[in-house]
Amino acid sequence: MANLKEVRNRISSVSSTQQITKAMKMVSAAKLKRATNAIVQLRPYANKLNELLSNLSASLEDGSSPFLDQREPKKVLIVVVSSNRGLAGAFNANVIKTANILIAEKYSEQHKAGNVSIVSIGKKTQEYYQRRKYNVIGNNSDVYNSLNFANVSLITESIMEGFLKGEFDRVEIVYNHFKNAAVQFLHVKQLLPVPKPEVKEEDKTSNRLIIYWSLQKKR
Repeated sequence: MANLKEVRNRISSVSSTQQITKAMKMVSAAKLKRATNAIVQLRPYANKLNELLSNLSASLEDGSSPFLDQREPKKVLIVVVSSNRGLAGAFNANVIKTANILIAEKYSEQHKAGNVSIVSIGKKTQEYYQRRKYNVIGNNSDVYNSLNFANVSLITESIMEGFLKGEFDRVEIVYNHFKNAAVQFLHVKQLLPVPKPEVKEEDKTSNRLIIYWSLQKKR
């Protein structure tokens, strides 16, 4: 039976552990707050960029840009975005599941022919698809160590170059869309060729005038 001194030592040890875990919790909360603010502040720019891209693609004529070239999707690239670490609930499992459903339901023939490639952004999906012998292009797990435009643009430029060279005919991305720290929504989006939204003829004319006016103003 433990004597009084041993009990006191154990109480002191538990108290010290509580202080350490409390400090770790505060640090984690601060990091989460910074990351959340960065996402929320970036979102208006991302939404406006998507809107601008949609308007521009709708106003362009077919054949005016190689990134609008609609080809039969014989070779497909799936960009799957996950985290580098686990202990994130279903964050990684859901994105992998969604990507697998996309491949099975939409690109099963291409997968059987070995024409489905993966670009993984995140260690968890990198390991998952490599273990299952998928054609995983590159290793982008280190991008989270320095997440900035320069590093991310290297990935996007290689994808765009591969599309232009005909290495793949369609590019889709699977990712978690942030709502709050506890809730994310799975999104599947076609990146290339750039999808052309349904736009009325009067809207096309308006978009052309806006772009033309902006170019003239810069001159």
